[in-house]
Formats: sequence, structure tokens, C-alpha cells
Amino acid sequence: MRGKKFAVIITLLFVLVFAAGCMYNQAAPAITTNPIPAPAEQPQVTPTPAPPENPAPADANQDKAENVAYISASKLKVREAAQSDGKALDNLIKGSAVNIVEEKQDDAGKTWYKVNYDGANGSVEGWIMAEYTVKDRTELLSETLRKLDFAPQNKTLEYPGNPRVEVKGIYLTLYSASNDRLDKLIEMTKRTEINTFVIDVKDDNGHMLFPTKAAEKFSPNANKNAPVKDIAALIKKLKDNNIYTIARIVSFKDPTYTKHHPDRAIIHRDSGKPFTNSDGLIWASAYDRDLWEYNLAVSKEAAEAGFNEIQFDYVRFPASNGGRLDKSLDYRNKTGESKPQAIQDYLKYAREQLSPLNVYISADVYGLVGSVADDMSLGQHWEAVSNVVDYISPMMYPSHYANQTYGLSIPDAYPYETVYHSTKDSVARNKNIETPAGIRPWIQAFTAPWVPGHIKYSDKQVEDQIRALEENGVKEYLLWNAGNKYPEGAIAR
Repeated sequence: MRGKKFAVIITLLFVLVFAAGCMYNQAAPAITTNPIPAPAEQPQVTPTPAPPENPAPADANQDKAENVAYISASKLKVREAAQSDGKALDNLIKGSAVNIVEEKQDDAGKTWYKVNYDGANGSVEGWIMAEYTVKDRTELLSETLRKLDFAPQNKTLEYPGNPRVEVKGIYLTLYSASNDRLDKLIEMTKRTEINTFVIDVKDDNGHMLFPTKAAEKFSPNANKNAPVKDIAALIKKLKDNNIYTIARIVSFKDPTYTKHHPDRAIIHRDSGKPFTNSDGLIWASAYDRDLWEYNLAVSKEAAEAGFNEIQFDYVRFPASNGGRLDKSLDYRNKTGESKPQAIQDYLKYAREQLSPLNVYISADVYGLVGSVADDMSLGQHWEAVSNVVDYISPMMYPSHYANQTYGLSIPDAYPYETVYHSTKDSVARNKNIETPAGIRPWIQAFTAPWVPGHIKYSDKQVEDQIRALEENGVKEYLLWNAGNKYPEGAIAR
């Protein structure tokens, strides 16, 4: 008898231990209010969230998934009626998710779906041809893109002592941040809605804003002409004027680093000469783990100095004529990673390293990335980047879009329309993942005389771009002008 009781007790203990183990391994919530913890010797347990009081039926999520379809055509018209000549209500890009509410066949035997989805101005309902949809979004991805991480990320909602800000920002070179131009720009913030400065900490030439230990170790010449000797005083001045500070870190275009490490530059296979784009600046490789460490070491020093956010620019591979130059270029790829995998892994590692310092991270991407299904041979795939950073900043400069993009003869001459379409597509792409980044576009505050048919950009053109963002529900923006001269009328309070 005692033996039986003992066996029952042992069995109950085993069940309890097993249940506890299952609870221990529950996934953490997708969004947390605490930063990612620094590596510790002992594993840290994340409390398991309590189950909902009224759990949905077990098959509810499956039913929901079965009622969702993804657009497989590059562009698909949403029509008022289930017929090919029906009035067009909207256009959806490849990968857009829609909810199926009804199915029917037309007189020709073609199947149509009645769908609804969230549009720029509220819910949209209409009909689409079923043959241009798939039920599994991964069917739309190449084998390379399927390997990326689209799972919900353990992002931080808000860091202690570093509240989120609805950013209205401008770009400052390291020189504007270190001379009397700074005071003029600070005064401008008092007359306008500008509340944020994006400041070069590591610029396009690989030069430092202030002397860093990181540059001393990885690229000594980068410190040579650092104009700010007292970074603490600069940050205090900006904080005293209620300015949110973003440190711009140019990641993989770095001629100073490659001069010090010529064996790490991207080169032409036939000649061994460094590859450059039209600006003549030499690129390092995004596969270079030492460069990852360098960029993040600079970022950590910026965070410790008091910057609120780290923004990674040129977080990509160089433009290679749509990938047609890839066979002739040596990217120094020793890991066998794809371009988008390297970029996503770099940004994931950045968040892991920087989150303990209570700073947000953001990434700049080409404006067109939100409107194309692939990575543009740059390594920038919208969902892959948006999923692992806090903010994504597509560079929606109308001057940078090819003629006929979005059906516009010269996009530079149509600032409102260009930004509207680009933003609409980007917002739609964000809905494909559970933990997307906030969208905070760069917009054009300069005239582009090199573009045939260009127009002059002043207050109205900037206002038009901001209006296009707002009409798509995007409230944050960054203004780019290389000379740091901004049209105040467009941003006046």
C-alpha cells in the first residue's frame, strides 16, 4: 500500500515539475516596457503573461488565417464590382494583406474575392481577382528572403529616462553641430515645430564628431579632425533646449576605415581596385564583423554621451546596378550569408548591444524599398528591417525616384504624389509583421538641379510632403538638406 502511495506521490511531483518547465519556456511578450537585459551569467526568467479571461476558441486564429489573402501581382486594382471593367477604387502592391468576406464567380467563370482592409483614410471594401492572391505570404518570398526573421521581436515600448518623442527633425553635419550655425538652428526650433536634431557622429567620410576610443582602436585617422572636444557640453546644451538627439552612424560607406584596412574594401574581382559609386567614396563590406564592432562601439560612446537614439545610415550594400555587378565584385563574404541576412543580423546585433544603454535604434532605407517585394540587391527588405528596429526611415526624396515611378513622369516635380504613394505602400508593408518599427521618413528640403525637369523646393513643396505623410497616418518626419538650410515657413508653429 505504502509502495502505491509513494508511486502516486512521485507521479504527481513529476507532473508539477513538467508543468513548471512548460511555463518557464513560454515566449515573452512581443513588446515590453524594459530594455533587453545585458548578458548575465545566470539566465533571467521572463514572467509568463496571464491567459486572457475569455480565451478565443482554439480554431479562431486558424479561421482568421484562412480568411486572409496576400496580393501576388506587382499591382492589383480593387474594383467596385466583381467585373474586370468595374470602377477602380484602389491599387494594392504585392504582399498586401486583405480580409476575404465573400467569394463569387463572374460570367466568364473567373473567381473574385470581396475584401476589406485598412486604407489611408479608413476601411476599404471592394473586389479583387482571386487568381492574383495567395494564402501563404511566404510563397511570395524568394528562398533567400524566407530565411529572414519575421517572428515577433521582444522590443522595448519605452526606456526609463528616455521617453518617446513625436519627432519633427532636421539633419546637422558635424560642422553645423560645432560652430555658430548650431545656435541659429537651436533658435529656429523655438519658432518652428522642429524638436529633433539628427547629428553626424560618424559621417560619410568615416570622420568622428568627437574623439572616440572606438576610432582610436579601429580607424585612428577618423579622430584626426573631430570638431567637438566636449561632447558632454554639446549634449547638455541641446537637452537644455528640449531637443531630442539622434546620432547618425554611417555604417558601411567608410573610406577612412578602408584606407586603414584596404583588405576589407569591396573590390573589383578583375582589377582588385576598390569599388566606388559616383561620389568616389570607397565602401567597406557589410559582412565585415570588425566593422560591426567598430560602428557599435562608436554608437555606445554616443549613447553614453547622452544621445537618445542611434540611427544607422548606409546600412546596406552599395548600389550594384540591380545586382548585375555582383558577379564582378568581391564583397569579402566569408560567412556565406545573403545581403538581406547580413543587414538584418547587423541590426539585430545592434539592438542587442545598445538596448541596455536605454537608446532606441533606427535605420535609413531607400524610399522605394517599401514599394518593391525584394531587397533591391541592397540588402534592404522592408519587413526584415522594420521587424528588428524601433524606427525605419525611408528616404522619400522625390528627386531620387526614376521617371514614371508611381506613374509620375518626373517624381521630383510631384512631391505630394510621390511621398503619398511611397508612404501608402510602406504603411501597408508594416502590416505584414507583428512588431513593425515606427515609420519616420526622410523628406526633401533641397532643390535637385541635376534632375531634368526638376522644380524648386521651398515651403510649399515641403508642406506638400508633410501633408502626404499625415494623410497616411504618419506624423513624424526628418528634413534633409546637405547644407543644413531649412524652409521655416513649412514648419512654422
